[in-house]
Amino acid sequence: MVREGFWTEVFQLNGSVTPYVFGRLIGFTAFGAIIYALFQAFDLTNGLATAHYEYIGVVLALLLVLRTNAGYDRWWEARKIWGGIVNQSRNLAQIGLVYGPSDSDWRNSYARWVAAFSATCHHSLRGEQKFNEIQKMCEIVGTAETHRLSQAEHMPMYAIRRVADLLKEAVESGKLDRFYFLQAESERARLIDHIGGCERILRTPLASAFSIKIRRFLFLYLMFLPVAIVDAAGMATPLIVFLVAYPLLALDQIGVELENPFSKQRLNHLPLNQISETICGNLMASIEELPPVIPHNASPLPRTTSHPQNAPATYSAEDYAAYPFPAPAES
Repeated sequence: MVREGFWTEVFQLNGSVTPYVFGRLIGFTAFGAIIYALFQAFDLTNGLATAHYEYIGVVLALLLVLRTNAGYDRWWEARKIWGGIVNQSRNLAQIGLVYGPSDSDWRNSYARWVAAFSATCHHSLRGEQKFNEIQKMCEIVGTAETHRLSQAEHMPMYAIRRVADLLKEAVESGKLDRFYFLQAESERARLIDHIGGCERILRTPLASAFSIKIRRFLFLYLMFLPVAIVDAAGMATPLIVFLVAYPLLALDQIGVELENPFSKQRLNHLPLNQISETICGNLMASIEELPPVIPHNASPLPRTTSHPQNAPATYSAEDYAAYPFPAPAES
């Protein structure tokens, strides 16, 4: 996890909400300048104490923080769910590949359909259903099945049903013990629970009444801010409006951006493509059978530079890949 330096993030626009709120920010700042100009032109005073307005600002800031926290909770819950998808996909694949049939076609199909589940999940959550939108699925399950997926009512359920059919085939043929079948079914059910949790987040946005009231409150606060401070701030009124509006508008936009952690249009959306590609790579690498285990005391240690006279003889990389080992080379 790479973190940028302080000055880099201070001036960084990529991943920042500043471009999204810049227009609103300039509008409120310009309004503050107009209010100052009017008060100067007509020699007006408001006679208001700014302390009362500061109390209102504190209340507004707390409301915005609550909204931001609510959005972050959704983002973090979605990330935890996808962590579960990673774990359950690996567990489900390992059960079938280790304890299931040794037939290479079955193993290949099984691993590919388990991997296809996470890929269909990220397409489904982003509203990508058409064949040209899910065309990369051809690399996992083939073109014909990708066409079927594009026509399925619910792509993740189609993929996980294929996994169930393969497990059923293995257990009915006697090539998968029923105990391991039940363990695999438990992991498969958890995957279904995970996509249900993601869909709950996606289809249950934060209450619109809450958002409307906060934004209305924010608008009124920033509209009356220059009127409240113009006597005390004078010609600095537009600058103070800018400095107050920027964090408030940014917090409001951050809450919006965090509300949907799956959409690519949102800042800091979850990297679902990378996560599903990682799952696919892990599972495809698990298809091949492992070589027999080499006893721990049979593997010679590499020669060290600190004590060359006492170190055991070394072997080449090709020698380490084979067992039993050849006779040690002369040092």
